[in-house]
Amino acid sequence: MMNKKNIVKTDIKELKVHSLGRVEGDLDVKIFIENGVVVDAWTEATMFRGFEMILKGKDPQAGLIVTPRICGICGGSHLTKAVYALDTAWGTEVPPNATLIRNIAQASETLQSIPRWFYALFAIGLTHRNYNYSKLYDEVVRRWAPFAGEHYEIGVTISAKPVEIYAIFGGQWPHSSFMVPGGVVSSPTLSDITRSISILEYYRENWLEKILLGCSVERWLENKTWDDILAWLDEKQEHRDSDLGLFIRHSMEIGLNKYGAGPGRYLASGSFFHPHKYRYPTIEGRNASLIARSGVFDGEKFHDFDQARIREDHTYSFYRGSGSYHPFEGVTEPIDPVEGQKEGKYTFAKAPRYDVMGIGETPLEVGPLARQVIAGRPDAEEWQDYDPLFLNIIKEVGPSAMVRVLARLHEAAKYYVRVREWLKQIELNEKFYVKPRELPEGRGFGATEAARGALADWIQIKDGKIENYQVVTPTAWNIGPRDRHDQRGPIETAMIGVPVNNPEDPVELAHIAQSYDSCLVCTVHAYDAKTHKELAKYEVIKI
Repeated sequence: MMNKKNIVKTDIKELKVHSLGRVEGDLDVKIFIENGVVVDAWTEATMFRGFEMILKGKDPQAGLIVTPRICGICGGSHLTKAVYALDTAWGTEVPPNATLIRNIAQASETLQSIPRWFYALFAIGLTHRNYNYSKLYDEVVRRWAPFAGEHYEIGVTISAKPVEIYAIFGGQWPHSSFMVPGGVVSSPTLSDITRSISILEYYRENWLEKILLGCSVERWLENKTWDDILAWLDEKQEHRDSDLGLFIRHSMEIGLNKYGAGPGRYLASGSFFHPHKYRYPTIEGRNASLIARSGVFDGEKFHDFDQARIREDHTYSFYRGSGSYHPFEGVTEPIDPVEGQKEGKYTFAKAPRYDVMGIGETPLEVGPLARQVIAGRPDAEEWQDYDPLFLNIIKEVGPSAMVRVLARLHEAAKYYVRVREWLKQIELNEKFYVKPRELPEGRGFGATEAARGALADWIQIKDGKIENYQVVTPTAWNIGPRDRHDQRGPIETAMIGVPVNNPEDPVELAHIAQSYDSCLVCTVHAYDAKTHKELAKYEVIKI
């Protein structure tokens, strides 16, 4: 007879997280909770967009117009990778001035994104009533409460400043198409450069140092280890009381440093080219010309990034077939979800994977944490970004939702320094554009690092038209589903082990989704697994 004392009673619930979108689309996440902890998760992208199908048969330069419309907040990043895809396909010459302006525009867009994301999306979750036990709670609410928070208003307002720099060079933001094969179609004046520097300094003085850091940019960038950060917190009251200091202290008090680790393997496609080392863009010469380096970290060692090792798995996606394809051979043939579900498919998102040497095709996290881990790779050239801070952090305390957010805030200081340097390097009397030969045949690859992570295009041109076009977004990398080996995608993995204190109001799940910031609007619906009765609805609107 079974001893009743040995029977462990479990409480299993199912939660549905709605509207986590692939670039303003919709994404549901089905989650099972057992005894207050997430034990399994499935990401379900419910909207088909089909940009690859829209571009097929169009003029090769259509990507410069169409892909920036994929996203209303990182269209400049889409333009950047689209233009480099054509540069490599047509074998263009890109003058150093044009490379500098492309770098400035790309980085300015990210400088815009950081405070907007932190205050308007992420930090408001830290004011949730679940955390009213925290000694810091009242201060968190005073600063970060939506609309009413003192620093909420400052952060959202300051976020508009960097894209003024983008508009000076690009004519508008968002949805600019001023980058073209062979350079840019702007020709800035000394007044434009001076105005851009003034805007950048306003960003630094009125938010970056005064509000976020509580110290100079230079002082913050001296931190190279987790112990350095802890010492920085204790060094001055201004450090502890800064928004960054408050975020770190509050996160550790409420346990945000204990969950949301993700796969622990990272990919960065790299961004920002040395203006003289990528004058003649090629796929093969790309890695050696990057300032913010590309690479893969498998949890133990680094690997060179090679676009040829990327695959997109269709096994659980609403597309015909179940293969795993390199984007040059990529197929975008959607099927009816009702029919797909009969085959076990559950999402319109493909599952990007990288063939890691010695491991095989594996899911990798992309985003600020990934690129800052790659920045810790040794043997950088003097002009390349070397920053060991986050490689040290993931080794010392491990990845988490807190560390992922910290990596993004860290980039505000780094990108400020870069843009300031590039503005000084522009030679106003030199070229900004060299007219290319528009070849009727070719293939190209262009990539960059959007605020949210690795972003890339693959283009094939035949008879002067686009034969095939594939886009792999950071959202796809992070919210992609299981693959044919039943490996979960990064967010599916990050959800595992998350403690949910109140299934009727699961704010912890929102923290995970928002730490990845996968161009999403999220609404959390909680269901009892036995009765299927909806328990509550938790909604976060992306600004």
